[in-house]
Amino acid sequence: MKYAWIEGHRDLFSVTRMCRQLGVSRTGYCQWRTRPASERSMANAVLDAQVAALHAGSQRSYGRPRIVRALREQGVAVSHERVRNSLKRQDLRPVYKRPYRVTTDSAHHKPIAPNVLDRCFDGWCVNEAWVADITYIATSEGWLYLACIMDLASRRIVGWSMSERIKADLVCQALTSAYWQRKPAAGLIMHSDRGSQYASDSHRRLIKDYRMTQSMSRRANCWDNAPMESFFKTLKVERTHRFRYDTRAIAKLDIVDWIEGFYNRKRIHSSIDFKTPVNFESSLMAA
Repeated sequence: MKYAWIEGHRDLFSVTRMCRQLGVSRTGYCQWRTRPASERSMANAVLDAQVAALHAGSQRSYGRPRIVRALREQGVAVSHERVRNSLKRQDLRPVYKRPYRVTTDSAHHKPIAPNVLDRCFDGWCVNEAWVADITYIATSEGWLYLACIMDLASRRIVGWSMSERIKADLVCQALTSAYWQRKPAAGLIMHSDRGSQYASDSHRRLIKDYRMTQSMSRRANCWDNAPMESFFKTLKVERTHRFRYDTRAIAKLDIVDWIEGFYNRKRIHSSIDFKTPVNFESSLMAA
């Protein structure tokens, strides 16, 4: 590694001085330069290129576990330690994770549904249980509010709506979008927090019309809706916190492209056996 550093900086500093500062001999450095690359070095170079491609293809969101899994899916036999060393050599790391802030307004006197879901997040069939939530995105024009619905079977985002206002219509549009795209059978569990938008008359009426069963988290308990909390954290860390949107229209286009073009179809998830939501859903429906 010292010889490689000297090689990379020889146009900036004296080779003799760098060798002295790093505690290596100039003769050793000269021999290193003329020595053919070892099989290990060449293998590391190939691995570094593969790791860098996966890291870039994930929009810098993948760390060691997902990269290892993706490489093995491609038929590359590799250990976690080799990938860790490759990431370290190239100074590659996942994007910085920022804290997530909860914005639920549950200080209202509207009807509250029981917690039917009861943190049962796994083992569902497609269109049996959905979870929903709202978050906000900063733009130069002001806040953009995003309501999403996730199918717990595949972690796929099946409906969304965006608006500059955080009203009941926001969540109603997301639910309507999801329903007409998926057309689930009667009895689907529709879980959310107990925010005023989800407890509104219009939203509860839609759930009844669509023959769904409404479920709500306990008061101030984000873990009761953990998959959606996790999704919004992923959205912000891997996408929206990395940009400053000039307008709400630009933000909308970028978010839809990320959800449909990347999250649903390309991003692998540890909770669904390191598959993408679309692929995992296809395997469930084919079983």
